[in-house]
Amino acid sequence: MSGRRIIAVAGRGVVPAGEPVLLGDDRGALHGDGVFETMHVRGGRPWLVDEHLTRLAGAAAAVDLALPGRADLVELIGLTCADWPAGVEGALRLVCTRGPESSGQTTVWTTLTEVPAGARAARRAGLAVATLPLPVTATGRAGLDWLPAGIKSTSYALSNAARRWAAAHGVDDVLWVSTDGYALEGPTANLVWLDGSTLCTVPAAATGILPGVTAGWLLAHAGRLGLAAAERMVTPEQLRTSAGVWFTSSVRGPAPVRSLDGRALPDSRYTADLLDLLGFPIPPPPRSR
Repeated sequence: MSGRRIIAVAGRGVVPAGEPVLLGDDRGALHGDGVFETMHVRGGRPWLVDEHLTRLAGAAAAVDLALPGRADLVELIGLTCADWPAGVEGALRLVCTRGPESSGQTTVWTTLTEVPAGARAARRAGLAVATLPLPVTATGRAGLDWLPAGIKSTSYALSNAARRWAAAHGVDDVLWVSTDGYALEGPTANLVWLDGSTLCTVPAAATGILPGVTAGWLLAHAGRLGLAAAERMVTPEQLRTSAGVWFTSSVRGPAPVRSLDGRALPDSRYTADLLDLLGFPIPPPPRSR
């Protein structure tokens, strides 16, 4: 299954993986002018489709981008997944750009690939994370009505720069921290932590971070584990004394943060419970030699 890829285009259906999809003057490619969603595919079907499409619609409205009707998007997603093997985890990306400068017609397509082995392994092995300063106050972006904060934009330069920094400094991921010292989010993940018996995440509306579909679902169902749920501000130092810290994303699920800025964090007994609650497979431990 390694390397398997399915691509479907609105109005065309599934296309050969090597067939061109974008015109050279597409504003998504030229300017990063578009929005997208990534969904986890399990049992051959995407999970939390309604939640992802609702977030996509909000992002498109924030940047004044016309989308096809929801039924058309659901049909495109279904076409993409139709022949995907039920036993293979998939990552489905739905992308919508402002389209070519020459026509102004929105470009919409999907890609479906196997979830990388590294993402699956992180559910057990966890992540080494370092903090990186973001030059904003924790609530600064939310107060700017012109800034489309908290959307999943195809303009990914900032996230890619942070990930390159992480690779160059020997860590798996980064946690952005505001100028006033609050933890915000990762380039591709939301922050979730356990404060006593309360499962917490950073308030998206107040901070302008991306509202996480996976994090939101976890908090909405935390009661199944006997936990309360809350949105709170938190500092990196407070995270070091919490009962568990995770980076959550749609494809990776909840990956435990094993260290923060080189300081080990304690293992949480809730990691397996969160994976089970979300329906993510728990990878087996590595084989001993």
